[in-house]
Amino acid sequence: MKKREVPKRMCLGCTESKEKKALLRIVSHEGKIFIDAEGKMDGRGAYLCKDSLECLEKAFKKRSFERTFGVTLDKDEKERICLEVRKLGNK
Repeated sequence: MKKREVPKRMCLGCTESKEKKALLRIVSHEGKIFIDAEGKMDGRGAYLCKDSLECLEKAFKKRSFERTFGVTLDKDEKERICLEVRKLGNK
């Protein structure tokens, strides 16, 4: 039998390829950014390292969200995303 290949995705912040389940899915749906903890939401998805706020900061600094999703994030949106990622990291 063939061994099943593990899905890999690239982190928006550190740009390392990792196993999909080691990453947190970020979704753009109708122009808004959401954290998809279950990995099942509709919309365009991208990934960040789960336990690294550094990767999130790098993604903001490199404007990865803007390029990937075609949206503009203001300060309030960035803070909301940071809070949601921190909440998920503390579980």
